[in-house]
Amino acid sequence: MAVQHLSSLLASWLLSAMLLATLSFSASALDPIVTQEPMQGVPPARESQVTMQNYREYPMNKWAFRNAGAPLNIVMIPRAGTIFPLPGPSKPALGQRLFTTAQGQQQSFDDLFESNYADGVVVMKGNRLVYEKYFHGFHADAQHIWFSMSKSFASSAFGLLVAKGKVDLNASPADYIPELKGSGFERVTIQHVLDHATAIDFKETYTDFTSDFALKYAPAMNMGYLPGARDAQPSNTKILGVHDFLAHYIKPDLSIEPGSNFDYNSTNADLLGWLIARISGQPVEEFLQKNIWAKLGAEHDAYIAVDRAFMPVMTGGVNTTLRDAARFGMMIRDRGRFNGQQVIPKKWVDASLDITPTLRANMAKNPNYGEEPWTAYHNMWWILDETIGEYCAVGIHGQIIYINRKADTVMTWFSSQPVAGAARNLNFRAKLQAARELARTL
Repeated sequence: MAVQHLSSLLASWLLSAMLLATLSFSASALDPIVTQEPMQGVPPARESQVTMQNYREYPMNKWAFRNAGAPLNIVMIPRAGTIFPLPGPSKPALGQRLFTTAQGQQQSFDDLFESNYADGVVVMKGNRLVYEKYFHGFHADAQHIWFSMSKSFASSAFGLLVAKGKVDLNASPADYIPELKGSGFERVTIQHVLDHATAIDFKETYTDFTSDFALKYAPAMNMGYLPGARDAQPSNTKILGVHDFLAHYIKPDLSIEPGSNFDYNSTNADLLGWLIARISGQPVEEFLQKNIWAKLGAEHDAYIAVDRAFMPVMTGGVNTTLRDAARFGMMIRDRGRFNGQQVIPKKWVDASLDITPTLRANMAKNPNYGEEPWTAYHNMWWILDETIGEYCAVGIHGQIIYINRKADTVMTWFSSQPVAGAARNLNFRAKLQAARELARTL
């Protein structure tokens, strides 16, 4: 009876999920407008209750993304030392400057971001806070989930191990993690992992709820809902956490040669997190705290979501305040240096902008990104224009750390966009284009 009941629940969930996916595929590239508000009342009205099942659905995500420790499990990354001041904002009038919307109309910077589901935006010029604005009840002291901006954080941390000579980028991950022997990651190099060029037989999707991504990987990450998934135990589940999934599920796509493609896949970043822990001998959250977070003069603790085995989800689990995300971006903009000390090796930060013809070609031939502004993807950063040091960390639902080294500018914004992906999302692109235009004139 228990199995029959679980099957019934799963069938019901899959039907609902497929309907949601159908809506996502048939909708335009603009996000839908929904007015319902989450978590209304004490206790919350049932129709407004945020749950593990709906936390990524709009409008429930407006509350969930700034309270990710409620639907998810987390571990802390504590702040340390004296807070690095961000004086300002010095140019509040920037919010009234006009930019072009996805519909080709003129709209103020404030209205463009607010109407396109932004929760907050910060603009830094040098070490000065020139603009800061929060929307929809978000505020300066609230953490927000980064999603895949976390990948760029992971890459930055990994560079510390590379600089110390503890890892060879041309080696196989299986040389450091024997559990990966026989998996799809054995035949690739660590550089392939950093560039999402691993040619594995596993596809990333946020809309196909019948995929292995939704049914196996997301529950292992503990960031996707599946009936009964959180009841899994080490004693009766082969794939409990992300590391089990990487070692036992990922197979090679033998029709593709590693290094010859760009196929964005979150498993690569989770593998990077595993490498950090295995090579350093420290839990990932401790390595991040000691080597990066404690050196940024952060105002608040960060935290990171964990998988079913309570291991940090390095591909998308980081949560911080907006200003603290800006501090991280400033450190990267300034070639790894922050507040008088070299946090990340300069050589490693600069390597992200070393774009080869192969990297450019791999991006160009991926149909999912053909209309995007990106010219390449390297070391888990999205490249706009490497000649001026213009690049981004990007997360689903509209999270951005935008860096423009030539303009000495960093902009960060968090969003609760209804649609997860950004590849064809016009609202996402309108915000990014406004940021690029603003950076050129600051």
